[in-house]
Amino acid sequence: MSSLTDRPLLVFGVSLIALWLCAQLGAAVRRKQEAHGERAPETFTVVLTASLTLLGLIIGFTFSMAVSRYDMRKSYEAEEANAIGTEYVRAGLLPASDATMTRLLLRSYLDQRILLYQSRDEDRRQQIRQRITQLQGQLWSTVQNAALAQPSALTALAAAGMNDVLNSQGYTQAAWWNRIPRAGWLLMSVIALLCNVLLGYAASGATIRSLLLLILPLLLSIAFLLIADIDSPRGGNIRVSAPNLASLSEQIALSAPQPERR
Repeated sequence: MSSLTDRPLLVFGVSLIALWLCAQLGAAVRRKQEAHGERAPETFTVVLTASLTLLGLIIGFTFSMAVSRYDMRKSYEAEEANAIGTEYVRAGLLPASDATMTRLLLRSYLDQRILLYQSRDEDRRQQIRQRITQLQGQLWSTVQNAALAQPSALTALAAAGMNDVLNSQGYTQAAWWNRIPRAGWLLMSVIALLCNVLLGYAASGATIRSLLLLILPLLLSIAFLLIADIDSPRGGNIRVSAPNLASLSEQIALSAPQPERR
């Protein structure tokens, strides 16, 4: 399910075909009953109305889940930028050599975090993740050695800042893994399929042969497309970018001492 929902356009195509076929199935059942002189139950309209209402509620609830997760990813990107920026300043509390090394590593780490947001190739992202893991080890080792060599409140503050940097990356990754549950997609899909069967059954005469049975499948497919696009961190066009990390990188580049010209 996750591989399918990572491709919003595929979600749209599969949903449109499946929902339309269900509508045609309901219409076929209705034609067969009419051929035998049978009529729809009196309570059918109530069942159809209730089903469509439930489907609307489920879609609205699922859309809200997708938007909340999207906002969470944006929020953690901002928090990660704040943590890195704070630690870049706190690095000045370390001895000069350790401060210089920490800031160099932080700049490289920041560049890799930005690349991870921008890259679309999975193999490339895997290489970036490995580089990020290496840099995290080097950053913590540098701060830890400085704090152990000269234990004080100032070096402890720098170590705490580095801990925030590492934690913020973990929170960001957890937010990217936090997706709409498969059970939610399954429930919404089943209800949508059944609603289209009922809709096809409710059609009669020329309506069955017209394009009216395509309207609801098309609308639902567009809704599924939007939900999948927002929910997927990598797929689709609605993606979380890294404006705060990029802005921090620019600020650090401007504040870095420039080499003297001769």
